Amino acid sequence: MPAAGLRPLAVALLLLLVFISTAAANARVGDECSAGAGCGSGLHCAACGDGGAGVCARATPVDPLTHGTGLPFNNYSWLTTHNSFALAGAPSATGAAIIAPTNQEDSVTAQLKNGVRGLMLDTYDFNNDVWLCHSFGGKCYNITAFQPAINVFKEIQTFLEANPSAVITVFLEDYTVAGSLPKVFNASGLMKYWFPVAKMPKTGGNWPLLKDMISQNERLLVFASKKAKEASEGIPYEWNYVVESQYGNEGMVEGKCPNRGESPAMDSKSQSLVLMNFFTTDPNPTGVCGNNSAPLASMLKTCHDLSGNRWPNYIAVDYYMRSDGGGASLATDVANGHLVCGCDNIAYCKANSTFGTCVIPPPPPPSPPRAPVKGTSPGGDPSAAVARLPAFQWSCFLGLTSLALLFLS
Repeated sequence: MPAAGLRPLAVALLLLLVFISTAAANARVGDECSAGAGCGSGLHCAACGDGGAGVCARATPVDPLTHGTGLPFNNYSWLTTHNSFALAGAPSATGAAIIAPTNQEDSVTAQLKNGVRGLMLDTYDFNNDVWLCHSFGGKCYNITAFQPAINVFKEIQTFLEANPSAVITVFLEDYTVAGSLPKVFNASGLMKYWFPVAKMPKTGGNWPLLKDMISQNERLLVFASKKAKEASEGIPYEWNYVVESQYGNEGMVEGKCPNRGESPAMDSKSQSLVLMNFFTTDPNPTGVCGNNSAPLASMLKTCHDLSGNRWPNYIAVDYYMRSDGGGASLATDVANGHLVCGCDNIAYCKANSTFGTCVIPPPPPPSPPRAPVKGTSPGGDPSAAVARLPAFQWSCFLGLTSLALLFLS
C-alpha cells in the first residue's frame, strides 16, 4: 500500500490511543487495572480484585498542610506504616534470603512520597551496628535482618531536606543497648530536625503549632519503647505522650479498641496523641485488601468513641496501598476532616471558613461491573468486556503506539 494510503490508518490508530489513554486516566477507585498502569492520578493498581486482579485503590491521602498549619500538632492525623522497613521481596543486606514476615511493598522513600508520615521501625544491635530486623526469641539473625538502620534514617533525612514543610514521626520498637541509637542518629544527619523532648507536653496539653514546628525546623518526632532512654539519651518514651491501641488480631475485634499492654488506657487524657493500630498478627497481603477497607473505617469510629472522643493522630496499617477502595488514605482523610475543619473528610473542608463549614461534592457515577472470576462462565454478560477494558488498554497502547509510529515514519 502507498505511504499516502497508510496515513489515514495511522491517524485513526492515534485517535484510538488517545481514547484508550484518556479512559485509563479517568479510571476511578474500584475500577480494574493492569499492574503499573490503568489508574488515574493519585491511585495505585492494587492486587485486590477477584482472583487477584488489579483494582484501582487510593495510595495517597490529602496533605493536611494544604488546609493550613495553624493548629496544634495533635490536631492532625498521619498515615503510618507498620514495620515500614519489612518490604516484600527485599533481600537481606547480609546477603541471606529473608524468611521473616513482610508488611509493606515499597521503600520508605516511596512511602514518604505517598504521604506516609509515621514510620514504625524495629531496632536491634546486630553485626556491630544497629539494624532493622525481626527476631526469633528476641535475637536478630541474617535471615531476619533487613538492613542497617542508618540506611532508612538517611532516607528520612533526604526527604526532610527536600521537603521543608514535612513533619515525620518515627516509632521505635527498640532492642538496642544504651548508646547505640545516638550514634546512628548522629551519623545519619537527623539530629538537625530533632523535636526536643523538653517541648513535649507532659500532662496531655496541646502540642506546639504545626507551623512553629516547621519554622523552627523541629520536624522529626522520635518515640521509643525503652523508658530509661528518655532521661539518659533524650529519646522520648512513647507512652508518656501517646496512647496506643492493641496491635494484631486482638486489636481488630469489632466494637472494641483496647490499649496495648504498655500503653495507658485509650481514654487517658494525660497523653495528647492517639495511635490506632489496625493489622493482623500474621501479615496477609491478600486479606489486607478487605481489612484496609470497611473494617478500618468502622474501627476508626470505634476507637474515636473509646479514646475520649478523640480521632487518631496516627493510623498504622500493613500494605498501606492495598484496599478494596479508599483504604488507609481515606481513613486518614476522614480523621483529618474531623480534626482540621469539622467535616467528614478533609476534602470537604472549605478554605478560609469557620470550623464546620463543609462543601460535599456530588457522588461519582458508578463504576462498570467487574469481570467474572477466572473459570466462571464467560457467556451472557456484555458488561464483562467493558469491565475488562482497563487491563486491556495498556497492552493495546504499547502495540498500537509502535504500529502508528511505523506508519507515520
